[in-house]
Amino acid sequence: MILFGTKEQCARHIPRIISGEDKACFGVTEPNAGLNPERALLAAETVGLGRAAIRRASDYARERVVFDRPIGQNQAIQHPLAKCWAQLEAANLMTMKAASLFDAGAECGVEANTAKYLAGEFAFEACHTAMLTMGGMGHAQEYHVERYLREVLIPRTAPVSPHMILSFLAEKVLEQPCSY
Repeated sequence: MILFGTKEQCARHIPRIISGEDKACFGVTEPNAGLNPERALLAAETVGLGRAAIRRASDYARERVVFDRPIGQNQAIQHPLAKCWAQLEAANLMTMKAASLFDAGAECGVEANTAKYLAGEFAFEACHTAMLTMGGMGHAQEYHVERYLREVLIPRTAPVSPHMILSFLAEKVLEQPCSY
């Protein structure tokens, strides 16, 4: 907070910590604390994780034959995979926008936090969809999808939770009162 927090954040939190009324630990709890490049990088990594899961599930759907046809021929398999692909592409575009703004020296807090939020939510859905597509084989270690589903939980919730990002967006974009 002292290094990256705004003056308002420092004025609000530091006296309560010094007085012992609040406790503090190392970490960033507010989404506008100056870590926009970290959020854009994490979003890019998370999109890649979701893409890997969809690629594995898509390959499996082409190769797995049931009743003399690949399961990927069924719209019930195709549509969720296609939806996840489209969502990941949208998250990637927001990630690139945030990175471009940062590289240009422009304010990018809204875009970086939005990218991190979209990537986390959409990659989680992609990993879950991959598991559903593959059924029991989604738990087989050789397909890696079970690992992707476990790993996607980290960038979805850290270093800032989706709820904190939504509060930040409500305040900065929708001009709602600060709720944290």
